[in-house]
Amino acid sequence: MQSQAPPAKQKIIREIKPSPILQARTRNHKLRVAAYCRVSTDQEEQQTSIENQIAYYDDLIRSNPEWEYAGVFSDDGISGTRDENRPGFMEMIKQCKKGKIDMILAKSLSRFSRNTLQCISYIRMLKDRGIIIRFEKEGLDTSRVTSEIFFTWTSAFAQGESESLSNNVKWGKRKGYSQGKFAFPYKNMLGYKKGEDGEPEIVPEEAEHIKMIFNLFLLGRSIRQIKDALERRNILTPRGNTEWGLSTIEHILRNEKYMGDVLLQKSYTVDFLTKKKKKNNGELTQYYITDNHPAIIPREDFLNAQLELTRRNSKKKVSQKKTKSALGKYCSKYALSERLVCGECGSMYRRTTWAKKGKKKVVWRCISRLEFGTKYCQHSPTLL
Repeated sequence: MQSQAPPAKQKIIREIKPSPILQARTRNHKLRVAAYCRVSTDQEEQQTSIENQIAYYDDLIRSNPEWEYAGVFSDDGISGTRDENRPGFMEMIKQCKKGKIDMILAKSLSRFSRNTLQCISYIRMLKDRGIIIRFEKEGLDTSRVTSEIFFTWTSAFAQGESESLSNNVKWGKRKGYSQGKFAFPYKNMLGYKKGEDGEPEIVPEEAEHIKMIFNLFLLGRSIRQIKDALERRNILTPRGNTEWGLSTIEHILRNEKYMGDVLLQKSYTVDFLTKKKKKNNGELTQYYITDNHPAIIPREDFLNAQLELTRRNSKKKVSQKKTKSALGKYCSKYALSERLVCGECGSMYRRTTWAKKGKKKVVWRCISRLEFGTKYCQHSPTLL
């Protein structure tokens, strides 16, 4: 006889009511709302635009009784392709990580970020923290869109738009270069200011500093000695600092603008996302304008400085035995340093001290004779 299966137990569903205390807290908690706005250039009309954006979001957040103002963060004249270079944006993210923001308002996805990977990364991170982002132009709300595909597409379009804009700007600049039109870098140069006619005008006091640099260099001073001389006189760098960098002085010595000329397209941007620049070694067309503006340094003196720079940077090493580098170190401590050449073997002369019978004598001697005796050079004279 087959046994009957025991009757199935009846499922019991029990409803657990939400905590009335937590519900009360949720009802009384205002949404902490922040906004982010950005313009990518520092032109006057853009300045007005960002001021209007800040005022708009400030009023929008404060006028909503269900919202609590959590700040309006902004970046002025900064590209949206590199988020880590946007201080306003990064401060907003910092506040989000501290749990001080519940929702972010932004004009559009492209204002939020033009880098697809970074944009999706931040959206994902903020969603994981329960933070909502609303994009006004696209009508998007991250709390309602469950799939990232739409955000990826939209952000990719924004990045493509940024790349297209970057290419248009490059084309416009290069077209201007071919016509001799460019922005003179007043902020990064000593000696010039923008004149009333819009053209470069010499600043007499700063021009004297530039002349001093060239004069000292042509007199044989090393770049380090010029640095010391500038700092002793409390002369400020082009950026207004008291401490001079060796590269800053060398840049001044190589800057053709000080003889009145301009070389355009010295460098170019390799990647519009990273903004990485590369020196133009012939990859792109360059344009050279002669006598573009008043010169501070006479052409002959400037060209002599270029020859001296080349000479110092291409010297043979001073010692075949001891010097590891293929280039010698320029030194102007003594008047004859790096200026005497052996007529027999072509080596430089070096200052050395001879000691004989307790007496010391300073002489100048061929380096080859000092290090190898008469093996390569047999008849070079010793100079007292």
